[in-house]
Amino acid sequence: MTDQINKGLLCCGISKTFSNHQALIKVDLSVNEGDILTILGPSGCGKTTLLRIIAGLELPDEGRLYLDDVELTKWPASKRPVNTVFQSYALFPHLDVFSNVAFGLQARKTPKLEIKNKVKAILALIRMDGLEKRFPHQLSGGQKQRVALARALVNEPRILLLDEPMSALDAHLRSQVQQELRAIQQKLGTTFILVTHDHNETKRLSNQLVVMNEGRIIQRGPTAEVFSKPENEFVAEFLGATNFFEAYKRADAYFDTDYGTMELDDKPSWKEGKFFIWPEKVVIQTQDVPETYQANNWFKGLVKDHVFNGQGQDVLLVKESSSNPQQIPILVKVEKDFKIEKDQKVGVHFPSKHLVALENRTTH
Repeated sequence: MTDQINKGLLCCGISKTFSNHQALIKVDLSVNEGDILTILGPSGCGKTTLLRIIAGLELPDEGRLYLDDVELTKWPASKRPVNTVFQSYALFPHLDVFSNVAFGLQARKTPKLEIKNKVKAILALIRMDGLEKRFPHQLSGGQKQRVALARALVNEPRILLLDEPMSALDAHLRSQVQQELRAIQQKLGTTFILVTHDHNETKRLSNQLVVMNEGRIIQRGPTAEVFSKPENEFVAEFLGATNFFEAYKRADAYFDTDYGTMELDDKPSWKEGKFFIWPEKVVIQTQDVPETYQANNWFKGLVKDHVFNGQGQDVLLVKESSSNPQQIPILVKVEKDFKIEKDQKVGVHFPSKHLVALENRTTH
């Protein structure tokens, strides 16, 4: 990567090795000002190492970092316009809320009146005003998280790094803090870089997404785009995809599969590969199985099971009269009041615009 961006962060060829483990391998990444970028990947893929290098807590073995075309590579953490919110909150137990939030400002010898005004403003923003005198042990998990966020934001960083910041919260609190975090970011315009394992958190918060594996960036782009069209099977599986199946290109540009003849809008160049479709994009017909099942992208299915998933139903079905005894069931997500029974025959449709091609094998 040679083109630099005028406003934002640029990582050029970042590599880092610990003993014999290559944590990062020539990572190139640009983050525009005001983005909320999420880094996803399995444990040990290098995402936290990358965050620590951006923060200045680690130095890269190779590569350079720029912010607005100013090189930060060897700047100490204390000089970088970057703050970090950790999973553990890292609040000082002997300091009250006000003193925890004011700590960074005091370390910079900010005038007392300015400290008072800034802390008051940020506590109001995170809805913690009136709790200035409480100590960390007197706060709930969500309140501790908000104090940690306020302490990071009060210093007005250009970039806020968040390393699994909500993993310790229960589901209700996590959802609440996610909403508050996005609202705060939209008000302040601060660039957020978030490391998480939570796919729903990624969808709710970020507008840009990076997927990493084994020290490399595998795919990056707008969050909705990466989720809708993963570039390979690793990314698709890591994002929670199911419903993979083999496909073979015919002379007429259609594809033969175990579920009949398929066509898709975004056609691959390969002859043999894999398709997948998200469970919520599969359409099932239960009233009269339509004659159109004989057309492309339709097949007759048999319901093997259906369970309530908390919001709707997960339906498992196979192709009726399949010649493959090892057939893996297709997962379909439907509304909770969708009427369906085990062993019911249904018409199944894979809309061509929602089929995604993966895994190039041949290109001719």
